[in-house]
Amino acid sequence: MTSSNLNRFLIFVSLLFSLFIIHPAHANEVVVYSARIEQLIKPMFDAFTQETGIKVKYTTDNEGALLARLEAEGKNTPADVLITSDVGNLWAAAQKGLLKPVKSEVLVGNIPTHLRDPENEWFGLSIRARTLVYNTKKVKPEELSTYENLADPKWNKRLCLRTSKKVYNQSLVAMMIAEHGEAETEKIVKGWVANLATDPLSDDTRALEFVAAGKCDVTLVNTYYFGRLMKQDPKLPLAIFWPNQDNSGVHVNISGAGVTRYARNEQAAIKLLEFLSSAKAQNLFADVNMEYPVNPQIAADPFVATWGDFKQNPMNLAKAGELQTTAVKLMDRAGYR
Repeated sequence: MTSSNLNRFLIFVSLLFSLFIIHPAHANEVVVYSARIEQLIKPMFDAFTQETGIKVKYTTDNEGALLARLEAEGKNTPADVLITSDVGNLWAAAQKGLLKPVKSEVLVGNIPTHLRDPENEWFGLSIRARTLVYNTKKVKPEELSTYENLADPKWNKRLCLRTSKKVYNQSLVAMMIAEHGEAETEKIVKGWVANLATDPLSDDTRALEFVAAGKCDVTLVNTYYFGRLMKQDPKLPLAIFWPNQDNSGVHVNISGAGVTRYARNEQAAIKLLEFLSSAKAQNLFADVNMEYPVNPQIAADPFVATWGDFKQNPMNLAKAGELQTTAVKLMDRAGYR
């Protein structure tokens, strides 16, 4: 056999090995990079494996580290799926070319339009509502109305806010820019800053504790932080108020996912996303963190449901990603740190 023929033979054997040995093994496995911690994702992955026989390998880290890792790995990444919190992170992943469009009638049917990418590169899997929480001993619910109204002087020295450094507040302000424009939104945020009872706080839990202690009267938080605190101490003088019900609706965000651009097992990755959007998995995905199911056919956890129904802002969440940098600059100009 000539050297040329030998090389062709070796290449042919290598291809056969790849097709019949490597591919079947990989077809039975999907690799996930997740910014949601293990306790929030493992129950869903176990249920998926039990139903499909497809194993899930996962790595958890913060959003920035996972996006940097996907960029660095490029075509060599083992990851098939990226799961992360906040639409801003999903939008950034899509903009960096780290995700690919997905064709799935199941996902389109299960997930409302405003909670998925217009190009179907990312999909919401649970809803995070950012709403008002007030001290029931110091505020009557009829005093409250909208996010914008928190800039009214009647709330002077009565408002607590989490730091603007957190992506949750950046996304909220970004959506307000999409609705009101920069000039009006900056005026609103300056009003918030003028009404602060204390410097911006490190996290939502801290803000809730300040409201409960009477150090301020009202704050803006994701509802699951409220849920966690109330489960620890149901007697706290705290209650949820759903703002903007007569106009734009409550600002919502998502935990969501997308299939990576260089996914080696794209079909298994799509199956995982479809499963996570299904009736069987939606409560598992949402309830474990007291979030809301993204699939409108699925009821919220009974404890979460006690907070009442609300109208969501129907604007596509891609706007939060598109305008996040603008929002950060605006908050800085407004003195919101």
